[in-house]
Amino acid sequence: MSTHDVIVIGEGVSGLSAAGTLARAGLRVATIEGQLFGGLIINVNELDPVPAGQPSSGAELAAGMMEANAEAGVTSIQEPVTLLRDNGDLKEVVTAAGSYRARRVIVASGARLKKLGVPGESEYEGRGVSQCADCDGPMYQNEEVIVVGGGDSALQEALVLAQYCRRVNLVHRGDTFVGTPHFVQQVQGNDKIRVVWNATVQSIDGSKMVEKAQLKHADGRTEDLPCAGVFAYIGLEPSVEFLPNEVERDANRFLRVNDALQTNVPGVSAIGAVRAQFGGTLVDALEDARRAAAALQQALI
Repeated sequence: MSTHDVIVIGEGVSGLSAAGTLARAGLRVATIEGQLFGGLIINVNELDPVPAGQPSSGAELAAGMMEANAEAGVTSIQEPVTLLRDNGDLKEVVTAAGSYRARRVIVASGARLKKLGVPGESEYEGRGVSQCADCDGPMYQNEEVIVVGGGDSALQEALVLAQYCRRVNLVHRGDTFVGTPHFVQQVQGNDKIRVVWNATVQSIDGSKMVEKAQLKHADGRTEDLPCAGVFAYIGLEPSVEFLPNEVERDANRFLRVNDALQTNVPGVSAIGAVRAQFGGTLVDALEDARRAAAALQQALI
């Protein structure tokens, strides 16, 4: 069983940034990731805003961080984490392939996009149901699609799809957007985007591919809206299934942390989208990494 100074669970931007900073400070660091490195950001072709001195593509940013971490001596372990054990002075991170010990653990496992949970969603995944406009947008050239949501992600993805689609129906359950004002202005100024207020998607249907979605409006009426694709951006849920119950969570299961980004379990920090009250931007992710790395350097060096 190998032992490190710090294990970072997750290779999203916050995890990669924290790991690289700690390794360059002389600590023995490993990152563990069960999926593709980079997290949700690898699906973003054009970052907005772009951090100073960084590439504008999410995939390029993540790849550059991975390369820099390898040069700094970070060990990258490509295995899904199944359990975190608190063994006092040493923490044990368990995967299907083995166990790894560390003096400190940073949970940077991120969050995943929520599903609509409606009939047809899982059946048509990859056949018209998608959660990556940057990846799949070109396949919907001159088609009509639906984007569900009212926050920044929904607004940004609607704008991406409007570059390809004949029409983008932006379906929001409320009567006002909750996104950043400049994204709201761009959406409202785009003739290809039609906003459907006070409505929800009830089901998705078609034959081999998605052909329509049923909407339910606040007044109770339903509407079958023809479409070739449905993209849902209705929020995030944290990836915390591997954590013991004693790690405190908020009502939505995001991890509670103090001002130093420490959880209630000594030696376990949480940064990025997995933690409660995370700001949500790329800049916020990098700032979380900086703060957590600074605290651990002070404790371990």
